[in-house]
Amino acid sequence: MVRMEQWLKYSKMIALQVQSGMEENGLTQKQLAQRMGCSQQHVSALLKGSSNLTLETIARIEKALGVDLIGSAITHVRGYENSNLYHPVLNEPEAPKYGKTAKARGDGGRTVRYPIGVQTFEKIVEEGLAYVDKTALAYKLAKEHFVFLSRPRRFGKSLLLSTLDSYFSGRRDLFRGLDIDKLEEDWVEYPVFHFDWSGQYYDKPDKLEDTINLQLRWLEEKYSLDLKSDTFSSRFRELLYSVCSRTGRKAVILIDEYDKPIVDNLGDHHLMDAFKNILQGFYSVLKASGDKIRFCMLTGVSKLGKLSVFSALNNLKDISLDLDYSEICGITEEELHKNFDAGIAEMAKFRNMEKDECYREFKKMYDGYHFSSGAQGMYNPFSVLNALSSKRFAGFWYETGTPTFLVEYLRNGGYKLDDLQTSGIPESTLTGANYYEPDPVTLLYQTGYLTIKSYDERFRTYVLDYPNDEVKGGFLQAMSLIYTPLMEKRGDFAVYRFVKDIEAGDVESLMNRFVAFFADSDYQVQGNQELYFQNTFAVMLKMMGMYVQTEKHTSNGRIDVVFDTADYLYVIEIKRDSSAVEALAQIKEKGYDKPYLASGKKIYTIGVSFSTETKRIEEWIKE
Repeated sequence: MVRMEQWLKYSKMIALQVQSGMEENGLTQKQLAQRMGCSQQHVSALLKGSSNLTLETIARIEKALGVDLIGSAITHVRGYENSNLYHPVLNEPEAPKYGKTAKARGDGGRTVRYPIGVQTFEKIVEEGLAYVDKTALAYKLAKEHFVFLSRPRRFGKSLLLSTLDSYFSGRRDLFRGLDIDKLEEDWVEYPVFHFDWSGQYYDKPDKLEDTINLQLRWLEEKYSLDLKSDTFSSRFRELLYSVCSRTGRKAVILIDEYDKPIVDNLGDHHLMDAFKNILQGFYSVLKASGDKIRFCMLTGVSKLGKLSVFSALNNLKDISLDLDYSEICGITEEELHKNFDAGIAEMAKFRNMEKDECYREFKKMYDGYHFSSGAQGMYNPFSVLNALSSKRFAGFWYETGTPTFLVEYLRNGGYKLDDLQTSGIPESTLTGANYYEPDPVTLLYQTGYLTIKSYDERFRTYVLDYPNDEVKGGFLQAMSLIYTPLMEKRGDFAVYRFVKDIEAGDVESLMNRFVAFFADSDYQVQGNQELYFQNTFAVMLKMMGMYVQTEKHTSNGRIDVVFDTADYLYVIEIKRDSSAVEALAQIKEKGYDKPYLASGKKIYTIGVSFSTETKRIEEWIKE
């Protein structure tokens, strides 16, 4: 068994995980040091792989970044000395066990512990953490040959690969009491090559080359091989053939975040091509060595690299929209009730809610992902576990990292947010991608900001929408940082102040707040001024729409908006480079207020003039 001092040899892997966690959370070294309660010099040493990794330090890092450092490293070095790598946490005496192996329920009065940030199946089982049994689907999946799966981040892809790693490694001891234990009889041990590109932010080719080299070297050490090949593809091929020859068995290839280096550089065609060329060479071994491979699976968030990187790998089965595998990642309604009912009850009691009310809030916040036509909704596992653990409802998924590449792509691409089509979407938009200039709807779907709501069998098209309130709020929050940063920086422009004005029927305060917002020197129009104004106004209204009913229509230089509350109704006409009087007259002339006259509510009609020269609201009048 490898002891702690030998474990420290793998501090470089820990450093990669820390670097990735910092980038994902948007933290500087100084900010991470503050979270950990240590010096910035200590963090710097960690990133260089030269720090003394004590258990206390590891625990602090995991808590600060919400990651499973040790578990992630184990994934890469599993197999070293017959898979008995010493784990300084797992090998503590009497790790708590309860109920059926790794089932998400307590036994004997013990409190359920949730695997926050843990993506290693072995660690979940050994520590008795909550686990939703997906092993029957994993068993079915293992009958395939070459498979590709796309799912949003934090949705259980890495845990699925880790589960398959343990299964193909013949670790029946980890599956006692789970569904697969009743299905599998042979439990054959195969050589497993588990690659993971998620532990790094790739802003230059050297980083990918270092990661590939490091992971190949671990495999070479694991099988005591001294390979002579000098390129990644030739080393991979020689490793594969040597191990298959030595063990007499075909190999299992698992690749997590297969295209992360490409996605990290969306918009930079030079770097995208550089990473594509490296990956193409490495992955070319898969097609050429199919007879040596028992099972191969690749996962990722996007399919951007799939068509380009695997253009020659025509036997790769894409199960991303396959109904049979639509529940392989995430939590179903039935699984939520079966595995977490006690946790829901405990949270409801803590929050002074009825249990049914708590379930409804979970559904509203975290349910609604559909990965195939006809598939039931899936809950985001990361958000569910965090909500149960903290006993609060929040945007946990969004808080783990804004999809910077997506936000920048939408801004730099000059897209009008209101024109992003979400109905009549062909399947090719969901499954394919233009390598250099992907459709923004493709990116929004693949990153989890849009999901399938319905399917038209006749025309074979989809309707997409936000899956739930957490995602909708997170997306609008991300867009607001571009178009409405004042709402974040200035308390007088906070969304709730606009909403309170609307709900109170305070027209003067509401409109003066709008005027002040666009007059503020911090509001800077970027690029096309009309497009920027329309996107800014769209984001503002969508954010208010989280609290009050909002409708907006645009055409020919005008915008009409309706705010509908319990007591008041607002019909607002905004005209570009025309007078407020003309705007108000158009409301009356076109009868925009007529559909609401029988509502019994107090109706305000408001005309607004916006100047493209000054980028401000010039005047407004009401009736």
